[in-house]
Amino acid sequence: MEPEAAGKLSIRAEIERGSAALRAASATPQRDAALLLGRVLGRDRGWLLAHPDETLTDAERSAYASMLLRRAQHEPIQYIVGEQEFWGLRLRVSPAVLIPRPESEHLVEAVLARLPGDRPLRIADVGTGSGAIALALAHALPQARVEALDISRDALDVAQANAAAHGLESRVRFRCSDLLSAVAAQRFDCIVSNPPYIAAGEMLEPQVAAWEPHLALFAGPGGVELYARLLPEAARLLEPGGLLALEIGHGQQTAVGQLLAPDENGAQQHPQQPQQPWTSPEFLPDLRGIPRVALAWRR
Repeated sequence: MEPEAAGKLSIRAEIERGSAALRAASATPQRDAALLLGRVLGRDRGWLLAHPDETLTDAERSAYASMLLRRAQHEPIQYIVGEQEFWGLRLRVSPAVLIPRPESEHLVEAVLARLPGDRPLRIADVGTGSGAIALALAHALPQARVEALDISRDALDVAQANAAAHGLESRVRFRCSDLLSAVAAQRFDCIVSNPPYIAAGEMLEPQVAAWEPHLALFAGPGGVELYARLLPEAARLLEPGGLLALEIGHGQQTAVGQLLAPDENGAQQHPQQPQQPWTSPEFLPDLRGIPRVALAWRR
């Protein structure tokens, strides 16, 4: 076997070449290069390691070069391969939706730890994006019905395709909605949300700022504007004893806590709600110890 014959490079050499091309754009260039090559070949990393001297066809080399170019321009690898795993579910993603992050799995975990799994539940997921949180909850809670809401119709198209791929479309209903407006006549046992929470003007990594939808990222000047709008709506639609679960950004515990609870003098943060609707909020950290999930119960 002559892997380098006729100008063709071996899998080992292609990964090395790809890794070199991605060093300026990626913190993990070798992993990215191998993942993209595996995608082109329809093989996993184990197969690539076991067949380092195999060569690519001209069509495979062309497809690989195209993917490398996209990654070198900071396009997220999830958009290039068109999918991301979340809570064990393989989800389709596109630039219409935020890429599901491991941090959001803490939100799913917190909700599942607090909701009964043996009875029917009504859940609303506000800002569903790819449908990641809604589908994870529906998958783990077979008696639950979920209203998955998003203001972006393009995002809802992606989410509906994901629901169909996992056989969950009968229990997850998708609605175009500004926060909870489309379900204002309903009542819920749980409202969950990973809303936009980045302050306008905050610096982001190039692959986030240039490629992921700003509608799903930026909340306003302070970063907490969506929470301030969502909490009064959630208080009206949650059943007494219902759970509110929010993902929050780095450094937002104090601001979100003030929105959920009276200030030191007992003054309400929401004048339109003269009676404080929430129990004292609980904050849960992510694996780095950063408060990432805010929980409160409707009184």
